[in-house]
Amino acid sequence: MKIFVVLRVALRAMRRNKLRTFLTMLGMIIGVGAVIVTVSLGNGAKAQVEKQIASLGENVIMIYSGSFTRGGARSGWNFAATLTVEDSLAIEREIPDVTVISPELRNGSQVASGYDNWSTTILGEGPDYLQIRQWPLSEGAMFTELDVRSASKVAVIGKTVADQLYPDGNCIGQVLRIRNVPFIVVGTLVPKGLTAFGQDQDDVVIVPYTSSMKRLFGASNIRAIMAQAASLKSMNSVQEQITDLLRQRHKITPGHDDDFTVRNQQEIAEAANSASQTMRLLLAGVACVSLLVGGIGIMNIMLVSVTERTREIGIRMAVGAHGRDILMQFLTEAVALSALGGALGIASGLGGSQLLATHMNWPTLTPTAWIAGAFVFSALVGIFFGFYPAWKASKLDPIDALRYE
Repeated sequence: MKIFVVLRVALRAMRRNKLRTFLTMLGMIIGVGAVIVTVSLGNGAKAQVEKQIASLGENVIMIYSGSFTRGGARSGWNFAATLTVEDSLAIEREIPDVTVISPELRNGSQVASGYDNWSTTILGEGPDYLQIRQWPLSEGAMFTELDVRSASKVAVIGKTVADQLYPDGNCIGQVLRIRNVPFIVVGTLVPKGLTAFGQDQDDVVIVPYTSSMKRLFGASNIRAIMAQAASLKSMNSVQEQITDLLRQRHKITPGHDDDFTVRNQQEIAEAANSASQTMRLLLAGVACVSLLVGGIGIMNIMLVSVTERTREIGIRMAVGAHGRDILMQFLTEAVALSALGGALGIASGLGGSQLLATHMNWPTLTPTAWIAGAFVFSALVGIFFGFYPAWKASKLDPIDALRYE
C-alpha cells in the first residue's frame, strides 16, 4: 500500500506545476515518438522490399550483362549485351540444380491497338518465365516453346497495358502492334503492383525472346538470363557454378573482370535495404539524442524540485520519514514523469506513423515488442536520470532543511 501513497504524492507534485511537468516530459515525448516512427518506417520499408523481392519468384538467380573493363573504362550491369542464347542453353544443360531458365531482352517501345497507343516495356522471354516469376495468368495462356522456335508474333500483356489499350476488357485474340509489327494477344497477367523501386510490374508486354531479337530489335545477344534453382540451399552453389561456366564460355582468364554479373534474390534484397539503412540510422540517432535530452531535462527539473522542496523534505524527516522514503518519493516522481512522457510519445509515434501511411502512402509496420520496449526504456531513463536528484534529497540534513528559506 505504501507504494500507492508515494505514487499519489508524486502525481500531486506533478499536478502542482502542470506546464513545467509537460515541458519536462516533452523531450521524452519527442524522443519516444521519433523512435516509434523510425521503427515503423524502417520495418514497413523492409517488409515492402521483402514482399517485392519475393514477387520476383522463388529461388531466382539473375545473370546480367556487363561489369567489365575495356580500354580502361569499367561498366556496370546491362551496359553491353555480353550474354548469348547459347549461354542460357548451356546453363540449363550443364547445371543440374537449375530447374528452368529464361533468356531475357528488355526494351522500351510504343505499342498500339485499334483503340489507343501506350509507351511500355517489352520483355523478350522464354516460355518458363512466368513459372520462374510465379506469375499466374488471369486469362488466356502463355506462349509455348514452339512459339519461341518459330519466333511467333504472340504476346502476353500486363494489367496496366490491358487497361490502357483494351478498356472494354476484351484482350485475348486482339492485335497489338509493336514497332508496327502485329502481335496477337494470347494472355493477360494477374496484377503484381509496384516493385521495391517504384516500377510498375504490370506495365509490360511479354513476347518470345526470339521474336524480340528477330522481328523487333534486331539483336544478336541478350542482356539478362533468369534461372531458378532447385532449392534455397542450392542457390549459392548454383550461383558459383553459373559464374564458373560463363567465365569458361567467355574465355575469361584468372585476374580479369567478368563481363557479366550474377545475383540472387537475397543479394538484391540487401542492396535495396542498404539504400534506406543510412536514413534509418540517421533518424534513430536523432531519436536517441532526443531521449538523452529528455533524460537530462528530467534530471534538471528534479534537482530544481529538490531545491524548491528542501523545507518540505525537512518536515517529512522531522515527522519520521527515512532517507529511503525521500529517495523513493523523488525517484517515483522521476519515473512517473518519464513513463508518462513515454506513453504520450508512443501515442504520438503511432499517430504519426498512421498519418504517414494514410496521407503519404508510406509503408509502416510497428512491432508490439517495440511499443513495450519503448515504454520500459522510458521508465529506465527516469530511473537513471532521476536517481541522483533523489539520492541528493535523501541525504539532506533535517535541521539544515528545516532552516532553509
